[in-house]
Amino acid sequence: MGRSERERAEVPLVGGTANRGRVHRVGDTVRRPLRPTTPAVHALLRHLHEVGFDGAPRVLGIDEHGREVLTFIPGQAVTAPAPFWGLTDDALRSVGRLLRRFHDACRGFDANGHVWADTAPGPFDGDGIIHNDPNLDNIVFRDGEAVALIDFDLATPGSAVWDVGATARLWAPLRPPGDTHDPRRGRELERTRILADAYGLDDEGRARLAAAASGHHAWMCTLIGDGARKGVPGFREYWTPDTRARAARTGRWLETHAAAITAALLDGR
Repeated sequence: MGRSERERAEVPLVGGTANRGRVHRVGDTVRRPLRPTTPAVHALLRHLHEVGFDGAPRVLGIDEHGREVLTFIPGQAVTAPAPFWGLTDDALRSVGRLLRRFHDACRGFDANGHVWADTAPGPFDGDGIIHNDPNLDNIVFRDGEAVALIDFDLATPGSAVWDVGATARLWAPLRPPGDTHDPRRGRELERTRILADAYGLDDEGRARLAAAASGHHAWMCTLIGDGARKGVPGFREYWTPDTRARAARTGRWLETHAAAITAALLDGR
């Protein structure tokens, strides 16, 4: 196989739910399906590139098959089964620092005039831009350090604490310990504090984080549930009875532990 043929070979990329099996690497680029929100996301990615933020893909255009073309960011995402290095406290701290750099880089971006994904509900629909899907497989690492966010399909205007709450929910993780089967189990509140400290979350944000995490969980469950009912393949495969039961347990846990989460974040400040 010649060089040009190797560069054109399409390699499926692992991870994701909605676009599972539809995202491919071609040489040093990534090809992804277009969405109604693609122009908005491309405007955001171009802004990030212009302000010098290197933690997101760059937009290269649209290919002959009608797919968006983005730069491929070398590294590793934390895909199942999660590697040990991706679950360490140092990895979590680097996620917090990356998320803060992203939010800071979004300042000055004009979100008006674009079609976005569903916005965060009030009171988290404030100024700013959020990634909205900081799942483990949507963050690229190199040498154990989080270096980039990928998959901006759900990016939308919203409050930064909504993103931090979503990140805590997924990375701490904020859920019943019995549903965590790795070394993070039983350290939910401690790791949430680690994330908030690394991000530099202020006291107002810490007081709102528990509600943001609970709200994001409910928002995401509605999104996936609606997608499953509409026949979106990835959502339909994911939204099984076991998944729905686990999601319900997490929702109840977040509600009953809201005060404990807040106390863990504000204790000693």
